[in-house]
Amino acid sequence: MHPFEKEIIAYLKSLNGNAISVNELEAQLNLDDADAFKALIKTLVALEQTGRVSRTKKDKYYIQDSDYVEGTLSQHKKGFAFVRPIIEGTEDVFIPPNKINKAMDGDTVRVKVTKDRDGRLEGEVKTIVTRAVTQVVGTYTEARHFGFVLPDDKRITQDIFIPKGRNLGAVEGHKVLVEITEYPDGTNNPEGFVKAILGHKNDPGVDILSIIYQHGINIEFNEATIEEANQVPDEISPNDLENRVDLRKQLTITIDGADAKDLDDAISVEKLDNGNYRLIVSIADVSHYVTEGSALDADAYERGTSVYLVDRVIPMIPHRLSNGICSLNPHVDRLTLSCDMEINTEGKVIKHEIYQSVIHSDERMTYDNVNKILEDQDEILIHEYQHIVEMLRHAKDLADILKSMRVKRGEIDFDLTEAKIMVDEVGVPKDVLIRNRGLGERLIESFMLIANETVAQHFHEMKVPFIYRIHEEPKADRLKRFFEFITNFGILVKGGTENIHPKTLQNIGQEIKGKPEELVISTLMLRSMQQAKYSDESLGHFGLSAEYYTHFTSPIRRYPDLIVHRLIRKYLIEHSMNTAQKEKWADQLVDIAEHTSKRERRAIEAERDTDDLKKSEYMIQHLGETFDGIITSVANFGMFVELPNTIEGMVHNSNMTDDYYRFEERHMALIGERTGKVFRIGDKVKVKVVNVNVDERMIDFAIVGMDMNKIERRIKEVKLKTEQRGSKEERPRKKGRGKAAGFKKATRNKKKNIGANNKQGDKPFYKSKAVKKKRKRK
Repeated sequence: MHPFEKEIIAYLKSLNGNAISVNELEAQLNLDDADAFKALIKTLVALEQTGRVSRTKKDKYYIQDSDYVEGTLSQHKKGFAFVRPIIEGTEDVFIPPNKINKAMDGDTVRVKVTKDRDGRLEGEVKTIVTRAVTQVVGTYTEARHFGFVLPDDKRITQDIFIPKGRNLGAVEGHKVLVEITEYPDGTNNPEGFVKAILGHKNDPGVDILSIIYQHGINIEFNEATIEEANQVPDEISPNDLENRVDLRKQLTITIDGADAKDLDDAISVEKLDNGNYRLIVSIADVSHYVTEGSALDADAYERGTSVYLVDRVIPMIPHRLSNGICSLNPHVDRLTLSCDMEINTEGKVIKHEIYQSVIHSDERMTYDNVNKILEDQDEILIHEYQHIVEMLRHAKDLADILKSMRVKRGEIDFDLTEAKIMVDEVGVPKDVLIRNRGLGERLIESFMLIANETVAQHFHEMKVPFIYRIHEEPKADRLKRFFEFITNFGILVKGGTENIHPKTLQNIGQEIKGKPEELVISTLMLRSMQQAKYSDESLGHFGLSAEYYTHFTSPIRRYPDLIVHRLIRKYLIEHSMNTAQKEKWADQLVDIAEHTSKRERRAIEAERDTDDLKKSEYMIQHLGETFDGIITSVANFGMFVELPNTIEGMVHNSNMTDDYYRFEERHMALIGERTGKVFRIGDKVKVKVVNVNVDERMIDFAIVGMDMNKIERRIKEVKLKTEQRGSKEERPRKKGRGKAAGFKKATRNKKKNIGANNKQGDKPFYKSKAVKKKRKRK
């Protein structure tokens, strides 16, 4: 038996599954010398290897109690929830509405687990480990002496009570940010105070502002960050050029979107006498200006990434840097880090060098102009940019070689369609267009990918602490369901679902190319994948079929790229990484990878919410109109249909008026009981817009050709309500008590009794059935 084994096991069991650090365990066991500490470490390692003790990513130890699970609560707007366990591979636990016990969406909780009659995991929240929701964005509603905030996030099922004098002067209809001071206890609503008034819900721009605050994204930089940014010079100095490779005479260009202002990558391409290509990818040297431990660095870390919304960008670093000294603007000197590669005709990097440099961009090219030169052979543009046309043609040839290389090794290309939402000066959506990816976009994508791979491989082979961008292979159970589904289309996959090679999925994609089932199979294949994320481990990128991968090319807008640059500087330029430094970074990179992965997901969710909001606002202008679409998902309550411009709406069973449809999960189809009519993923359908709920960001469709009388009545009702509300610019500002004015008797109730007569405890008293009936009688 190892030293302290009994004591360790006994103490960890007493924690009921909670994790504890080595230092905390040392203190509990009263160990006070180095030899005892070493013995403790050896024992913990041995116990972990035998599976008796488990260790978290943050090096905390625990013994899993099979009756309890710790994880993140994900609450549905209907009241129930699921807990996603922190231990990977563990089944989600269903939590009924009456067993959530004060927890809110996003909280880390410990649940007591049982099984229902079908053997599925069900549980009850016993402990709230950490609160995720501390601030809520919503619409303020006045009562006589207090108010409520109705959360925008429908997963938060309870309104927030605002006591008298704590509303910051908010009135009916204001969008507000609320700080929660008391959490629900089963009978009472959460309580808080208004921290900020964002504006009236009908004011231009407040809708997107609400989404920004809802996701906890900072808009303003703190004073220390601004002060540091203001101290950065507008031009580089001679001292900055010391020990840099001078690339100012090397023909170099940037290629970006026409509206881009933060240009962080530049390229130089030439064909060598031996038939190979020299590609230099030069990236803005943000790490020269944003240094470790600075206010700029702390703010950038907190943000993790820039956030790109429909009508604005929330930058990771102040515009003075991102659009100024760090941006690789044309005809000025800029500091960069360069990945200089020689690539053969098979797309293999046979030689490379990574160094700090200075460049002088010769042209600021747009994707549109590059596409016109390379695809359309536009004579006017070819004449205007004749000094770079040859380089562009070499770049195209090299990009084709790199693409062929990736396809040959097994890259999975989903060729996803992206939307571009056009809004007017007050934020009203005017059109939803498809972003076209031409040669220029694909060219830059290929060059950034090869630079990222080359940098990742360089540091993987150095065997030093580093941060990588990883995409792990799909989970076996998801792949199994996917492979079972595609047998309906005559596609059989040999072998198991463990350790699958990307080429297997690539072959499926090639087999369905151009066939009617291409969309459905591609969609479900994508859903079977895991999310890409950042990690301190070099695990490769499954989707790219790349053995090594990182993010090196966008340090202006992504914090992991800035860390990659910082490590390049320390390892290759300053040569300052001693053993102590390596240990420090090895410890820090775990937290940096986890934090930036979360920040990336937050930004994606904010972008998706903003797009969904504007798409619903756009479709409310097209109530009653007919569109062609494709079924993208089928469930027991109906199906989702996507229009060619990526707008998605739901055809609910209640709007399928010609038959009763049952859901056939194996075939992912809805089948009519009487008519035998089948609707399945990938089918083309003609739909009519019958309802749009902008607050819920939900669009309702109906299939054209069914009994439309009921549906037409609904369309008229929705149009009438929309006209009565008026447009965003015309809607009146509500003042005074609004709906709450009629509840004089109800407001005499003590605030602590709010929701007491409501079995769910998730509505304020003025929404209760009793009060509504009383008002009706009056």
